[in-house]
Amino acid sequence: MKKRSQFPIKLIVILIACAALFFLIRLVLPSAEKRAISTVDEFYTYEQKGDFSASWELFHPDMKKKFDKGPYIQDRAHVFLNHFGVNTFGYELGKAEKLESWRMADGGKTFPQVYKVTVTQTYKGKYGNFNIVQDVFAAELEDGWRILWDYKQK
Repeated sequence: MKKRSQFPIKLIVILIACAALFFLIRLVLPSAEKRAISTVDEFYTYEQKGDFSASWELFHPDMKKKFDKGPYIQDRAHVFLNHFGVNTFGYELGKAEKLESWRMADGGKTFPQVYKVTVTQTYKGKYGNFNIVQDVFAAELEDGWRILWDYKQK
């Protein structure tokens, strides 16, 4: 005759193993929020290095419609580096905030979910020290997270 007391022990071991596997997967795979923040950080790392071609590649397709690649590269280098008289800038990322039903522009398409990250760029140039603060948005596509800016007239 088999002991019935082993069944609950096996069940408990299986439940503990499943819970451990779940937490291990959560540790290994970054959350959507972390991937969104990582994309914003990557974008501004490229911008900081003056690699505007690489940063442009991280734009959402709707942003790429606003800026052709060549003019974007020229404008960013001209305005931010030449006019400000700096070679680079520092930046800080705020905490990510998950938003539902966000629009890039008035009357534009609705993004079901984005993460908003406030970015503070710090410049030390010929016109003194100053910050530019901008809310940046990250939306997930099939090929990864992409950058959006806010164009609403509010």
